[in-house]
Parts: sequence; C-alpha cells; structure tokens
Amino acid sequence: MSTYDARFKVWRGDGDGGGLEDFTVEVHDGEVVLDIIHRLQATQAPDLAVRWNCKAGKCGSCSAEINGRPRLMCMTRMSVFDPADTVTVTPMRAFPVVRDLVTDVSFNYTKAREVPSFVPPQGVAAGEYRMQQIDVDRSQEFRKCIECFLCQDTCHVVRDHEENKPAFAGPRFLMRVAELDMHPLDAAAESGLDRRRTAQDEHGLGYCNITKCCTEVCPEGIHITDNALIPLKERAADRKYDPLVWLGSRIRRRGEHTA
Repeated sequence: MSTYDARFKVWRGDGDGGGLEDFTVEVHDGEVVLDIIHRLQATQAPDLAVRWNCKAGKCGSCSAEINGRPRLMCMTRMSVFDPADTVTVTPMRAFPVVRDLVTDVSFNYTKAREVPSFVPPQGVAAGEYRMQQIDVDRSQEFRKCIECFLCQDTCHVVRDHEENKPAFAGPRFLMRVAELDMHPLDAAAESGLDRRRTAQDEHGLGYCNITKCCTEVCPEGIHITDNALIPLKERAADRKYDPLVWLGSRIRRRGEHTA
C-alpha cells in the first residue's frame, strides 16, 4: 500500500468566527476525505467537530465544501487530487456554523414543514392505490434524496442572499412540491390546495433561475432542475398566464356562483 503526506487546510472556529488551520496528514490508497478528517481527529486535532454517520454516501451527514465545491466527504476520494495539491475543507457556506465543519441546517427542516403533505384521494383506501409504472418512476427519482442539503448549499439564492431565506424553500423542497404536484393520486386540488400557486407565492419558485448548480452537486444524480424545477415552473406559468386556463377558471367560478 502506497502512502504520502498531504497538505490540508481545515476551517476551525464557531459562529463568532474562525479561520483555516494547516495540517500535514498521511494518506493511504483508497481513502476518502472523511478518512483523513478522522485521522486528524485521532492524531492532531481531537477537538475537531465534524458530523458524519454511515460513511457510505446514504445518510447525507458529512456534507462540507472541499476546495470550494459542496460535496460529501465520505464520497470524495483522495485519488481525485494531485498529491501535491492542498485540500481545503470548510463548512457549508449557506448555513450558520455551529463549530468547525458542523453547520446548523435547521433552516431545511423549517422549510420541510412548510410544504403541505400528500393529500390522499377520497374514497380510496391506502391499500387500494393504483398508479401507472411511468408515474411511479417519475416520482421515485426524487425519493432518492438523502437530505444532504448540498443542493440547498450551492443554490446562490440561499448561499449569497440571506434575506431570501424566509421566502425561498430552495431546490430540495421545491423538488418535493413538484413531486407532489405530478403525483396522480394527490388530491390537493380537490381539497382546495393549489400546489402550483403555493410553489410560486409561498415557496419562492420565481427566485430559481435554473442554473442547474443544484443538479451538479447532487450525490444521488437526481436531475433536480430538468425533471422537477423546470416542469414545475412550466405548470405554474400555464396556470397563471395561459389565457385558456384563465378563461376556464373564470367559467368554473361563475358556474359555482350560479349553482
């Protein structure tokens, strides 16, 4: 097994401030960045704070920024770097720092609670739900999300504009709205909930300018922009601006008033 000494810069600090600290640490074949962070904890920085769990790319816990790119530390192999490179590891920039590489991601749980859940169809028991396989496949892609929040971190609407956070759910939760809106069994409309209107008016869909940066950092390869955000934007625009849709809604409302 070959080894070499790598140069690392790791952010140390808390919510009041901090900075990059230099380390030289041994690297072995086949290791990932999280292995190196663990070695730093074991040999040089026992108080280094880092969040992790599965080390298999499925829990989403070890999100950070490596050389400025949002990544999972457990899925970033050291072999992608030249041994002469300095590897910089910093916390996710879009969220407040708790300590070192650990950030407060509670913003995301707040946004998750703001998305109305699936509305079951009336008169159909849970065991009687039936869907076409194409509809299952369409929404199943979005269910692969591991809640790493890298898409939230890289989205410039959240990352660069703190003032947008109250009005913008971010790509992860707009994807959730899109999934529910395209679900053939979701009875939100029958219950009076217009998911396309709420996407625009309450979750900030209009802030998204489809740069695809969220898709680029997704460790599960979910096509967030192409398969969720763009179709949701198209449906929201149809609802708001299509004259035939507008006329149909006027006719329905008039019929309700005269019934």
